[in-house]
Amino acid sequence: MRLSLGNLELDGKCHVMGILNVTPDSFYDGGWHFDSVSTQKRVEEMIAEGAEIIDIGGESTRPGSKSVSIEEELERVIPAIEFIRKISDIPISIDTQKAEVARKAVEAGACVVNDVGGLRNNDMISTIAELQIPVIIMHMQGTPENMQKNPQYDDTVQDIKDWLEGRIKAAEMAGIKRSNVIVDPGIGFGKNLKHNLEILGGLSELKDMAGGVLLGASRKSFIGFLTGAEDSDRLTGSLAAAMMGATAGVDLVRVHDIKETRKAIDTINALN
Repeated sequence: MRLSLGNLELDGKCHVMGILNVTPDSFYDGGWHFDSVSTQKRVEEMIAEGAEIIDIGGESTRPGSKSVSIEEELERVIPAIEFIRKISDIPISIDTQKAEVARKAVEAGACVVNDVGGLRNNDMISTIAELQIPVIIMHMQGTPENMQKNPQYDDTVQDIKDWLEGRIKAAEMAGIKRSNVIVDPGIGFGKNLKHNLEILGGLSELKDMAGGVLLGASRKSFIGFLTGAEDSDRLTGSLAAAMMGATAGVDLVRVHDIKETRKAIDTINALN
């Protein structure tokens, strides 16, 4: 049985998840969409550009970032979710590590929880189990505050698979179906350049772990290391990574540049 995220069915093709950061400090677009007018304008643009699902985040997880309060995160994300629901039925994912934010976001209209903490919070596990909604489990070595301080792996892809499998089993014990889980290897989250490249080369190994695979490589620093490009000039590298993911069989690519990525992914889907 195929996993559905609202009206988006994971059908074996690759789909485009657009990123909406309503934070003042995200690494690429921090502050751009931090007020209601710019948020609403960007949402309308994202839909017009071909986003198939929108991932909303109210807390930056860039390297070195620190957590914000539940109240502050809710003040950022709930108005954005409510606005989207007024104008569109596009699926909404809530990017949060906090169970209370996840619950309130789902009540407001989100249909997926994207937990970069990888369900390490027992409250989040029980909340997802109670709500019976799909969840994205991302691998992160450490925390955003310390994750890039000398990350180490014996076998990068296998170590990530083992960790994700452990989180999936914890989810299953709480009543979350494996088929309701999407795995994300966590490009850039506790990984150096070598680790990120090994993950990109091993994406197909994640394919049968759960209900789907998500790749989030858009505009990340490893592209800058490879190309010498600054954050604002990493489109070409981001498209290359997304196309590599689509070719490897990932179900979702999480991106900033929706219009360009959608054209590239539609081409890969047609060729496949």
